[in-house]
Amino acid sequence: MKIEIISCLKDNYSYVIIDEKNKKTCVVDPSESKPIVNFLEKNNLKLNYILNTHHHYDHVGGNSELKKKYRAKIVGFEGDYKRIPEIDIMLKDGEIWKKDNFEAKIIHIPGHTLGHICFYFYNENNLFTGDTLFSLGCGRIFEGTYEQMFSSLEKIKKLPLKTKIYCGHEYTLQNSKFCITYDKENQNLINKIKEINKKLKKNEPTLPSTLEDEIKNNIFLRSDNDKIKTNLNIDNSSSLATFSKLRDLKDNF
Repeated sequence: MKIEIISCLKDNYSYVIIDEKNKKTCVVDPSESKPIVNFLEKNNLKLNYILNTHHHYDHVGGNSELKKKYRAKIVGFEGDYKRIPEIDIMLKDGEIWKKDNFEAKIIHIPGHTLGHICFYFYNENNLFTGDTLFSLGCGRIFEGTYEQMFSSLEKIKKLPLKTKIYCGHEYTLQNSKFCITYDKENQNLINKIKEINKKLKKNEPTLPSTLEDEIKNNIFLRSDNDKIKTNLNIDNSSSLATFSKLRDLKDNF
């Protein structure tokens, strides 16, 4: 499988997944149709499936036009069937979606929205996290609770460390500034920020990340770290309380 990163809108990423053997394709979270169509036409490809992690417009905005043009099937969470435009295939938490040579496990990760899922292509160790887990960050909590978002991130942390993380936005640099504010002693993070700046200077995406990198550097996956708790002046807090404090601080950063 080959994954192409498609820039959309201001800072969104959509992903075209290509099975090079049979020329079948999926797109994950098409914010808009035009960049996807341009890529497909340039490479003489047709679209077969549209995978939506959640219902927000900047992740489903291209659904209708792409479905109409290519007769592609729209895949999403059963709990969001009323909110994902023109959904065809509704999946449950833990279900395996298997079509052609595509095979992904559906993981329900509420917090950002109540119906948020990720697509885990376990054979290739690729995880499409939408707006739940970002590189060096996590999504705002719009519909869920702190407990739900924390639990969702804990689910992701249990996946193999080599899992590649493909998220919905290019927020990495800004996220890194927040992380380093409360995790100044983290040499892995210091090195990561240097890598991020090098990539951005070359106009390259900072993605994909890896789960191993995120566990080392993403402050929202490090809420059990004593140094971070000390930096926040909440030494005896639980991991959930620390995460909640970090999420509040990030909302106003």
